[in-house]
Amino acid sequence: MVGHIAVNSPQPEEEVARLWRETSGDDDSHIGVLARLFVAREARKASVGKLLMEAATAFARERHLRLVLEVLTKDAAAIRLYERLGWQRIGEAVHTFGGKQVDAVCFVAPA
Repeated sequence: MVGHIAVNSPQPEEEVARLWRETSGDDDSHIGVLARLFVAREARKASVGKLLMEAATAFARERHLRLVLEVLTKDAAAIRLYERLGWQRIGEAVHTFGGKQVDAVCFVAPA
């Protein structure tokens, strides 16, 4: 396996879905949450991340979904990829893992 990506239905507790609902007026039936993008280290120079993003975007468009995602601020390479692909920042979120708070950035896919 060289990579993985998922498109999920939004969950009530997801900050990124709440932000997009407030910004766009869309309801959950028109939102897809992009998640679990992983690319094997040896495949990172082969544009696998970009190809997975393009496949997820095509999947969402066929279903008339607008994709949103959250990414931890520590994941600078992922943030650069999303911005290169035209994703727009729509806000920020804070998550708590093991008693520690971590910052995240929320994005929406290009229209």
